[in-house]
Amino acid sequence: MIYFFGKPTAKIYAVQKRDKLDTLDQNKLIWLFGNSPLIGNQKIDESFIGPRSTMITPWSTNAVEITQNMDIKGITRIECFTAKKNHKGFDPMLFETFNGLNQKIFEINHTPDPITPIINIEDYNLKEGLALSKHEVDYLNHLSEKIGRNLTDSEVFGFSQVNSEHCRHKIFNGIFLIDGELKEESLFEMIRNTSRKNPNSIVSAYKDNVAFVSGPKIEQFAPQESTTPSIYKIKNVESVISLKAETHNFPTTVEPFNGAATGSGGEIRDRLAGGQGSIPLAGTAVYMTPYSRVSADRKWEKVLPKRKWLYQTPIDILIKASNGASDFGNKFGQPLIAGSIFTFEHFEDNHRLGYDKVIMLAGGIGFGIKQQARKKTPSKGDLIIILGGDNYRIGMGGAAVSSANTGAFSNEIELNAVQRSNPEMQKRVANTIRALVESSINPIISIHDHGAGGHLNCLSELVEQTGGKIFIDKLPIGDPTLSAKEIIGNESQERMGLILSPSDADRLKIIADRERAPVYIVGYVTGDNHFSFANKENGQNPIDLELKSLLGSTPKTTLTDQKKKNEFEKLEYSFSKFENLLSSVLKLEGVACKDWLTNKVDRCVTGKVAQQQTIGELQLPLSNCGVMALDYKGNEGVATAIGHSPIIGLIDPAKGSVNSVAEALTNIIWAPLDKGLKSVSLSANWMWPCNNDGENDRLYRAVEACANFAIELGINIPTGKDSLSMKQKYPEGDVLAPGTVIISSTAHCKDISNTINPCAIPKKGSLYYINLSFETHKLGGSSLGQVINKIGVEAPGIKNIKCFKNTFNLIQKLILNKKLISGHDISSGGMITTLLEMCFPSQNIGMEINLSKINEFDTTKLLFAENSGLIIQSEENLTKKFKSIGVECFNIGTVNNSGNLKLINNKDQLNLDIFKLRDIWFSTSKKLDNMQTMGGLAETRFKNYKDIPLRFKFPKDFDGQLKPNNKKRIKAAIIREKGSNSEREMAYAMHVVGFDVYDVHMTDLINGRETLESYQFVAAVGGFSNSDVLGSAKGWAGAFLYNPKAKKALETFFSREDTISLGVCNGCQLFIELGLINPTHKKLPKMKHNLSGKFECQFTAVNIQSSSSIMMSGLEGSKLGIWAAHGEGRFDLPLEESNYQIPGKYHYDQYPANPNGSKYNTAMICSEDGRHLVMMPHLERSTFPWNWAHYPRDREDKFSPWIIAFENAFNWLTKVRYK
Repeated sequence: MIYFFGKPTAKIYAVQKRDKLDTLDQNKLIWLFGNSPLIGNQKIDESFIGPRSTMITPWSTNAVEITQNMDIKGITRIECFTAKKNHKGFDPMLFETFNGLNQKIFEINHTPDPITPIINIEDYNLKEGLALSKHEVDYLNHLSEKIGRNLTDSEVFGFSQVNSEHCRHKIFNGIFLIDGELKEESLFEMIRNTSRKNPNSIVSAYKDNVAFVSGPKIEQFAPQESTTPSIYKIKNVESVISLKAETHNFPTTVEPFNGAATGSGGEIRDRLAGGQGSIPLAGTAVYMTPYSRVSADRKWEKVLPKRKWLYQTPIDILIKASNGASDFGNKFGQPLIAGSIFTFEHFEDNHRLGYDKVIMLAGGIGFGIKQQARKKTPSKGDLIIILGGDNYRIGMGGAAVSSANTGAFSNEIELNAVQRSNPEMQKRVANTIRALVESSINPIISIHDHGAGGHLNCLSELVEQTGGKIFIDKLPIGDPTLSAKEIIGNESQERMGLILSPSDADRLKIIADRERAPVYIVGYVTGDNHFSFANKENGQNPIDLELKSLLGSTPKTTLTDQKKKNEFEKLEYSFSKFENLLSSVLKLEGVACKDWLTNKVDRCVTGKVAQQQTIGELQLPLSNCGVMALDYKGNEGVATAIGHSPIIGLIDPAKGSVNSVAEALTNIIWAPLDKGLKSVSLSANWMWPCNNDGENDRLYRAVEACANFAIELGINIPTGKDSLSMKQKYPEGDVLAPGTVIISSTAHCKDISNTINPCAIPKKGSLYYINLSFETHKLGGSSLGQVINKIGVEAPGIKNIKCFKNTFNLIQKLILNKKLISGHDISSGGMITTLLEMCFPSQNIGMEINLSKINEFDTTKLLFAENSGLIIQSEENLTKKFKSIGVECFNIGTVNNSGNLKLINNKDQLNLDIFKLRDIWFSTSKKLDNMQTMGGLAETRFKNYKDIPLRFKFPKDFDGQLKPNNKKRIKAAIIREKGSNSEREMAYAMHVVGFDVYDVHMTDLINGRETLESYQFVAAVGGFSNSDVLGSAKGWAGAFLYNPKAKKALETFFSREDTISLGVCNGCQLFIELGLINPTHKKLPKMKHNLSGKFECQFTAVNIQSSSSIMMSGLEGSKLGIWAAHGEGRFDLPLEESNYQIPGKYHYDQYPANPNGSKYNTAMICSEDGRHLVMMPHLERSTFPWNWAHYPRDREDKFSPWIIAFENAFNWLTKVRYK
């Protein structure tokens, strides 16, 4: 039966239950639904918007699990329906209109299709959109004859998935015939040559889900045991660094939120599946779409008329895709530390160009343990195991459809590729794998992620060397109407396949149950090179083939083409219109401020972020280099950056790929690397409209140039991906995406606290310019060209690779010796943009610049050309230093406090108002932010961003060191729930001041494995328990309230007088929901959604004021920088301010300094006796100076002042113990 809770005029929760709802469970649900009453009727006549009946949403999955944790049995589905009159519009990909709600809203009138023998494979190929070539159809017909039976629908479908271009990279492994000349090497061979000739520190390449390079020896800080509550211990391990980047272009084009979210999730799973398992660390993202048309005054956006967009408008894609990727990382607990956006369209000489088939790249870095960096070979009898969620009709055919041009198949087939994102489920799976990786003996033999091709691709690759048998009836089913083919091939996300010895299965089950990660033993390794899916219940085998037959042996793809030179018009411009041109360039999405992207994505989770996008006292997103620590010692880590140059590639594909590599290197150059340039490895992701006139040749030249450039630089490309169907089909004509390579650079960082930022400092030496192209300035392929709708004729390249290499290494030496003050690369927007961006992150910064020595008399060209280059600030004589390696380095000026950029080039002069130009640069972000932010707060952010600088005040006697501590250690507990993601950084901050910290999961408290009796300090940590479904921490609170053992443990702990507690972010929401901070108040505080209506991430500051708080004692009067990252962080305090202990308030009572709109500007509150403290900002992610996004330059502290809070807790508890 379906029960309805809520108000028909607003919102209804529909609860499907197998049996009758009793009064006790009814009251639990009323509490869970925010006191929404049960409606007595079995139907409601109003109109509603809700999820499709055929798709159980991730929201429902989490909501049902909350009820299970509250000891409500028999609920199978819960969905939320909103009154149609309150809905401003909805995405028909995900939702539909219901003219009334009744007992049939979840009914699916469909029975599973039977296994079907395929008589005509070619007809089936066309009907299902499998994208099989003629050679492959012939191969399957021959196979059918060979085995003496018709192939099943599962076998043909499965073959199309595992042998799709998406999975098998047939073009990159193919034969190229250009102008009748047979090319000697395939694309993949050229890429592999970079690693053969420059192996450097490669540990694993081209044979796994990720590439590994050697890392430093690091401290592993982890619980000693993962099957039970256990103490955190430090262990030294040899690390490897993982690098990977994936694209999820087609699903993001069709349905951007889930497409981009599962793209991010899939790339995270790749890094989980490296070797015998490895650990994701941080992510990157790139979005490329047609022009946003966010404003009507952009003349350059009218170069192509709006199309009748197939699925989503460009602005919908930009907002929803970035929301999806951000949401996944936020909830999973992975910071996004670097990225890019580029919008483009062009029409000229019958070229219809644009990213109508969008690019969504999800990249990332991680680490593993060196001895686990290679997979082992499975043995006969080993178990095949699935970790993760159920099967749904998701992404059916996604692998094959992704390999075709968008618009090539029927709408129904393409919509089948709509994805379903559940990051909290993936977090549980990741925690289980992490526990095995960190254990003394990792039992994982082999591991693979589920992505394109579903179970079939994952499991066949797991047993590729041995063979295996899978029992289809053991696979978890979320949709009972799935056919065998759909069970095998669906691309439901958040799943991993593992192989373990039978002797290790019980331990895995205990860990998975503790983490609440679903685990299924679904088959075994056969050792006979045969692969089958069998159904024990009915005896049918939907797949029953030799592995070599399934994986295919069709002929190599041959690509023929002829060279075709693109002819574009040259740029025409006048210096007299310089400021108008500059204004337009600064508004391009690729040049403009990216605050609308960075303000909604977590850039601090893990407490290991050493460098992310925002810098300076104004916290503007201007850093292109991301850096992560590999442990909490804060010495060594990983740096990453991104580069692309597709419009230069339109003029010359070789120069396009070389400039993409150069940009990735000039972005990562600012981090001090272990061995300079030799430390760098690249991921190359190729997006190309292959099999169109001239494009196969252009791709070949681009790959050849990229590989040769890497070889000459002495670096390698050990990983990458391709998506080679970058064309969108329309009735009026196709739109081709420019052939694009996105390069991700990754390297071992030697000193994470010494990364150079593009934040110019007044009166500190001189500014220097180096032209790294070592050729004349050229405007082809530039942002200036975009705003005047011209591609150009001549584009810059890199003329002297040896000098480029030597420059990189000398910069590295200068950074290691602390001789640079600031620096920035020259790329999108040219030198003028670089100079301005170095002024933007601080108030009242200006420059005096003279470029006459460069000897380029065309000032417009000089300032807008996108020749690879650097602007460096130093007190050293860099002209002299670079002359010693044969490189020209020009002293071009100084930095001052004028607020103006005064520039001279021969006879030309400019006097630019930094304040005015910064607002122009920020204006595009404001307009895009307005599309995603409620309450007019995008406008408020724009008004306030430049007037709320970070200015700190440290405690008077703070010396940045830990206080000496020889006292007996005190037992403390981290309490976490599924979806928690901040436990490690919290545990470490407690550990270093003297606590023995134990890892306690909610399952430990519910099952009675832990009672908290022996602990004096408890911290409830941040994250997204239950994905914040039904309210932040509501499900977590329900698990305490409705489980007697957990409830008693917490109540007893809070009733003692020798205890301290801390709740941060999700932990704050938990303790507030449970009423633990102000238990005597008749009206209790509540945590509500941020006024902006979205997740906010901001490095802000807090004023510490007098209060009863034990942890904040001695910090009064301080103003300290701190990370805030939350979606429901608004303190709703119903009483007068005098009724609360408020130890900390945000440094300005304005958005975005106060990111949530809390009453009384509240950042934290505590109990009357000061023992129990809750706060929304993350002090545990702000423990070290290198955690701060802006730290006083004149200090050399080991710890930030926030460590005092933990020292206070330890000292108070020590005194209590000895009373």
